[in-house]
Amino acid sequence: MSAFADRPETALLVIDVQNDVVAGAPRRDEVVAAIGRLVDRARDAGTPVVWVQHSSDHLVAGTDGWAYVPELVRAATEPIVHKRYGDSFEDTGLEDVLAGLGVGHVLVTGAQSDFCVRSTLHGALVRGYDVTLVADAHTTEDLREYGAPAPEEVVAHTNMYWSQQKAPGRVATVVPASEVVLAPVGAGA
Repeated sequence: MSAFADRPETALLVIDVQNDVVAGAPRRDEVVAAIGRLVDRARDAGTPVVWVQHSSDHLVAGTDGWAYVPELVRAATEPIVHKRYGDSFEDTGLEDVLAGLGVGHVLVTGAQSDFCVRSTLHGALVRGYDVTLVADAHTTEDLREYGAPAPEEVVAHTNMYWSQQKAPGRVATVVPASEVVLAPVGAGA
């Protein structure tokens, strides 16, 4: 039902699961494991996996902190999109990658729930994609010292908030990893 009638495919987005981004995140290991299982399932099903990697003045490209966590290894054939803004579409080639794969539905996982994950969710929806947030496959750091709620509350709120989003002709959903449906390119999942 996305705005792309000629793009019936689904892709799994893995956003910013980098060493310094998730170092202190609650449920870090649980979330990384859930993403890892989804990556394995996507590969087995032939569903494209697209990796997104952030850099900034504080997350310098090429450093250990910038690298993806060692538990998640990108296959050489899987696209990687480098970004400098929260929205994974902003000033990147993500749209071209997804268009080339015939993708009109994205499954969103990664970090941080209240920054890059949420920005990418909105970026995808306003660009015409159907968007599924994987409820137990995203996390964020503890920013309570700056006035933010506890990380677990941020994740819960992001799940609740996204489940209420709507756009004409598009679907926004939240599902646990165990309920994610994956299908190979060409199957029109």
